[in-house]
Amino acid sequence: MDHKRDEENGLDGNYNSVVETEHMKEKEKEKENQEEEEEMSVERLFEGKEVPSWREQLTVRAFVVRFVLSVLFTFIVMKLNLTTGIIPSLNVSAGLLGFFFVSVWTKFLDKSGLLKQPFTRQENTVIQTCVVASSGIAFSGGFGSYLFGMSQAIAKQSENAGGNEEYKNPAVAWMIGFLFVVSFLGLFSVVPLRKIMIVDFKLTYPSGTATAHLINSFHTPQGAKLAKKQVRVLGKYFSFSFLWGFFQWFFAAGDDCGFAGFPTFGLKAYKYKYASVTPF
Repeated sequence: MDHKRDEENGLDGNYNSVVETEHMKEKEKEKENQEEEEEMSVERLFEGKEVPSWREQLTVRAFVVRFVLSVLFTFIVMKLNLTTGIIPSLNVSAGLLGFFFVSVWTKFLDKSGLLKQPFTRQENTVIQTCVVASSGIAFSGGFGSYLFGMSQAIAKQSENAGGNEEYKNPAVAWMIGFLFVVSFLGLFSVVPLRKIMIVDFKLTYPSGTATAHLINSFHTPQGAKLAKKQVRVLGKYFSFSFLWGFFQWFFAAGDDCGFAGFPTFGLKAYKYKYASVTPF
């Protein structure tokens, strides 16, 4: 009798485990279906809306916001370029801040009755593209590496100082021409590659696809609420970082003095820190 009971309990346990696994699979399928429905619902919100012409996408407010964000992001890129040398992707933050500032602008004009053109996702894309392109020039233009590294001041610091060094001091005229060549080289190469890579082969690029989905979600009711929360968190930590850097500035008397010179990882690691091996 005990042997039979054990067999029955074993059968019941196997049956329950099979039922639980099937139930978990059904839940996973439901979650996947919900995610697909949410993606489809975002696209359905824009089905009846007409795509504005390129003249309507290039608005004055877009260029004003783009200019302000470009200056801000250029400072960030230059700081990272001169310290770590690693520049993260700024697509998401540029699209988020562009959406926030123009949304505040349009809400103010709407309340005053002066709003003539609503804020569209195409206009948001123009802001994001211009900000990323402008901040990218600060990195690819060589301002933190070779552009100022070939000056006379750096040449005097080399081991062959005193000889016939060849140097090129930075000047505004030739720097502008050089930046035009560097910037438009990508434009002339991307346009023909677009037909091959995107139109013909239909390749999806991760950064561009993610940015497109993000900007689309910003212009939905739920996405707008989420964007406000993200901007609040970004502003909070940005303010904390700025105030901490401003506080450190009062206690910095030299390169190795102040909070920045504190040996967080020990004296041996501080001896071989990155700043001690930089050539400039």
